[in-house]
Amino acid sequence: MKLRALSIRQPQAEAIMRGVKTTEYRKRPTNIRGRVYVYASLGRYSTAEEAELMAKYGIEDVSCDDLPRGVIVGTVDLCDCDGGEWHLRDPERAKRLRKPKNKPQPVWFNPF
Repeated sequence: MKLRALSIRQPQAEAIMRGVKTTEYRKRPTNIRGRVYVYASLGRYSTAEEAELMAKYGIEDVSCDDLPRGVIVGTVDLCDCDGGEWHLRDPERAKRLRKPKNKPQPVWFNPF
């Protein structure tokens, strides 16, 4: 079964993989449910925003600059959607990081 990938910037993708971030906020609701890839996008927040997010999620054992970008970092179960709140659970970190074969998109894309 082909999974869709959800593009998320770091350090939020890392927070999802750690199980700290369980809600993704988007402008639109989604009907997609089940396991999806988490793609750590190449986009960056400002240095100040990244530092604030790292502190918010309690990520202290790695610097934001060292987090993987441009790769699939794992999967997560998108279990529910309440308007713009997408509820996530059961993250599974990828055993190896993979670059998508298809061009990443801002929200959903088919990576392979």
